[in-house]
Amino acid sequence: MERRQVLTALGLGVLGLGGSAVLSGCVGGGGSGAATPPGGIRGMNGAGEPFGNGIGEAVGAATSGPRSSATPAPSATATGAPSASPAPPTSAPTPAPFVPITRLPVPRGTITGLPNNGVAGEQNLLAWTVDDGADDVTVRRYAEFAAATGTRLTFFVNGFYRPWTDHAALLRPLVQSGQVQIANHTWSHQALTKLDDAGIIFQLQKNHDFISETFGVDARPYFRPPFGYHDGRVDRVAASIGYTVPTLWYGSLSDSGRITEDQIMQFANEWFRPQHIVIGHANFVPVANRFDQLRALITERGLRTVTLNDVFGGN
Repeated sequence: MERRQVLTALGLGVLGLGGSAVLSGCVGGGGSGAATPPGGIRGMNGAGEPFGNGIGEAVGAATSGPRSSATPAPSATATGAPSASPAPPTSAPTPAPFVPITRLPVPRGTITGLPNNGVAGEQNLLAWTVDDGADDVTVRRYAEFAAATGTRLTFFVNGFYRPWTDHAALLRPLVQSGQVQIANHTWSHQALTKLDDAGIIFQLQKNHDFISETFGVDARPYFRPPFGYHDGRVDRVAASIGYTVPTLWYGSLSDSGRITEDQIMQFANEWFRPQHIVIGHANFVPVANRFDQLRALITERGLRTVTLNDVFGGN
């Protein structure tokens, strides 16, 4: 929820527990290309800590809880006289059915990208993930967009934000069908590395209970630590209640704060790539005004949107 800075991306993939995240979430970072492609293994430094891509705010930047944004009032639209012979309404195209892919075992430890499993037709996957949920209009329009287009999304929700409750009825059928996945972003977006063990458990468990009661699903094992900040202690405490997969990202729409619609498209053009986990936010309306263009970009590049549950969970 602060200024945007860019770190150099050094690699990404599936890691074991105990690593210190070098990238921060919900800060609107852009990031640069990575030396290691998605699905690769990030290295370890001399202290035995993983290093990897730094998409987001600079390491060590001050953090704070999220700032709730006021929902912008809809602009007034002038109403003209109706035409004598109005054209019949055009129904939205029926989304194509989802073709299941080969599911891999749930990873152990941190993930920042999707693996390349070598299966033909499954090397064009994009995990579009959406964090926070501070803005009512944006949450609603994300849900409507998913329902209309069949786009598969993973929402990392903060239950503290009222829009998840207000639009639960709209989201619930999408969640129950598996098109939309709900994952844990903590209750109120606190930096977990600054909390004691009890505070970490409170943040994850309270949000877990909210997700279960509101959407009827178990969000485990995926959690996204706010700002991307986690370490070995955070990972061990989270794992003790079943949250074993800290889920980071490899590319950002950089819209945790307000940016322009053109900037969102620039970031999407950079990061909507095969096997990427891309982070966006449901905090400000501009992204919703570009859903059609974002969908067109996905189609143009031959990408398939997937949830984390689509990719992981096999034996």
